[in-house]
Amino acid sequence: MAAGLRPRSGVAGKVLYRVDEAITVLGLGRTALYELIRSGRLKSVQEGRTRLIPARAIEEYVALLERESGVSYGKTA
Repeated sequence: MAAGLRPRSGVAGKVLYRVDEAITVLGLGRTALYELIRSGRLKSVQEGRTRLIPARAIEEYVALLERESGVSYGKTA
């Protein structure tokens, strides 16, 4: 591994998730996950013919959902 590059301690410690794994992590169906990717709400990358979802993209999507719902954690009213 190059100096200064370390895997992020993302969701469950993985850096990239296959589609089936992301479906399980997010609790979504396959069609819903691909729609999120198509709409740009969930970022993904492609390695050869394999579609992968970065852990960071999952974290960003969850943060987006929290912002949209007005949920805030760790802040007192």
